[in-house]
Amino acid sequence: MTTKVYEVLPETAIEIREKVFVEEQGFAEEFDSTDKTAFHMVVYDGGRAAATCRYYEAAAGEYVLGRIAVLREYRGRRIGAEMIAAAEDEVRRAGGKTMLIHAQTRVRVFYEKQGYAAFGDIDFEENREHIWMKKAL
Repeated sequence: MTTKVYEVLPETAIEIREKVFVEEQGFAEEFDSTDKTAFHMVVYDGGRAAATCRYYEAAAGEYVLGRIAVLREYRGRRIGAEMIAAAEDEVRRAGGKTMLIHAQTRVRVFYEKQGYAAFGDIDFEENREHIWMKKAL
């Protein structure tokens, strides 16, 4: 597996996010203006894109990691965890001190295993429960 970071949303990331969030999960508002300013990471298995995420600086030293998506056939192989760790490394190199995730509550345990802790109240994004989670880098 290899990882590549893009400053512009690549077609491979668009395809993964459409498959995971739009087709599988039914989100209608997957793409937003943040995509224009965020960094986008794609994990490749040989020449095939397998996973993606984006991250951006929300405040001095505080980054938001999101749109974390792994294609169904690659799930259960620690690709998501490894991609999150790679994004955290990129943020550390950029001087980031804290990483936030607006996580779907159904996958909260996965993020807790990556060292994130929930804070605040549950809220809703497109009628799905989400919670903010934080990790010091």
